[in-house]
Amino acid sequence: MNLKPTLAALALAALSPLAQADPVQVRSWAASCAACHGTDGRAQPGMVSLAGADKDGMVKTMLDFKSGRRPATIMHQLSKGYSDEQIVAIAGYFAAQKK
Repeated sequence: MNLKPTLAALALAALSPLAQADPVQVRSWAASCAACHGTDGRAQPGMVSLAGADKDGMVKTMLDFKSGRRPATIMHQLSKGYSDEQIVAIAGYFAAQKK
């Protein structure tokens, strides 16, 4: 498996202005995840909780959904609605939440 494109995307995202996005804007982006993953990422039993999860792992998973490397019922569609930089910011938001 070649991780170079993913690592390059992560490096570019970290340097981008969106990596330092307005916290209110990032929380607004993350709110769209609440229907499945719960408010602030604390999901109901049977769903994946995002609160306190590993940021890098979430970014990789979302980029895999976005590229089609990871199959999904809906996440592959939702992930395409975000730039890589927005995905990094959203993952950071959820990683900072208490489990």
